[in-house]
Amino acid sequence: MTHPSRSITQRQQVLLLRSARLRQALADTLDPWRQPLARMDRWRAGLQWLKQHPVWPLSAVTVVALLRPRRTLVWARRLWWVWGTFKRVRQQLL
Repeated sequence: MTHPSRSITQRQQVLLLRSARLRQALADTLDPWRQPLARMDRWRAGLQWLKQHPVWPLSAVTVVALLRPRRTLVWARRLWWVWGTFKRVRQQLL
């Protein structure tokens, strides 16, 4: 009765060692992605903050519009053109 128990225990140890090696290999493979993914996480967190606090970016845009109205209009025209181009391209692709 102890023989099957011993083989199960040995099999379990072999599987645990294999699992540890596979986890380490996966960690080594994914290591180059650690910094780019961390950077993306920071960007995503920043965008979430902007969505949760829209007063700050709107205030900044308002200040710029009041201080530099001509420049604001130039950028508004550019953004309007980009938005229209994006919509046309998206419509043609779909």
